[in-house]
This record gives sequence, structure tokens and C-alpha cells, in this order.
Amino acid sequence: MFEMFRNIFKNLFDGPSTRMYPFTKRKSFALVRGQISGIDPDVCIYCGLCQRRCPALAIAVDKPTKTWTIDQFKCVVCGICVEACPKHCIQMDLQYKAPVSKKSLLSIQQQPKVDGDTLTP
Repeated sequence: MFEMFRNIFKNLFDGPSTRMYPFTKRKSFALVRGQISGIDPDVCIYCGLCQRRCPALAIAVDKPTKTWTIDQFKCVVCGICVEACPKHCIQMDLQYKAPVSKKSLLSIQQQPKVDGDTLTP
């Protein structure tokens, strides 16, 4: 009986057990995986290894047009594509994706480089 009253008084006079979320954010853990934020198109060789290793089939790589696309709603944020990339050009953020009201794809296309008078793809 006294144990119960001690617990009641402790809960009455101690601070809250939860955080006031939008104002007080929790520090992220060391091994947290947030989201795939994209690639570095100048480093990527568009080999398609990330596409073949993705278990959710969320990545599409088109080598002729040098386009890399990810459907972030299909992505399970496992990080296999980041580990599989031979050039390590895929970036993964620790921050989670903000809520959205419309589904969209993240598509990155390499821009042709201009070297003097010649245009190189």
C-alpha cells in the first residue's frame, strides 16, 4: 500500500516522462538510417549495380541518358545501394524525410560538360 502511494507522489511531483516533440527533438542514434538524398552525378558511372542490389526495386538507372531515379516511397532505407556503389556516390542522410502530400520521384540526370568548343557527354 505504501509502495503505491510513493509511486503516486513521485509521478505527481516529477517532471514529464515525454518530450515536447516539435520543440525538443531527440538526438539521433549512431546507426540510424534516414533517407537516400541522391547521388553525385559527376562521380556516378551509371553501372546499375545499385539498381540490381536494391531489394525494393526502388532505383532505376538508365546508362544511355545518364539518369538515376529513386522512388523514395518504395525505398526501405536498407543502405545496400550505398554499400554496393563502386564509386560511393550515393548519399544517405541521417534526417528522416519530411511528410509530403504528393508522391514524387527523385530523378538526377548528368549534365553534359562543356570543354572549350566541344561538348562531351
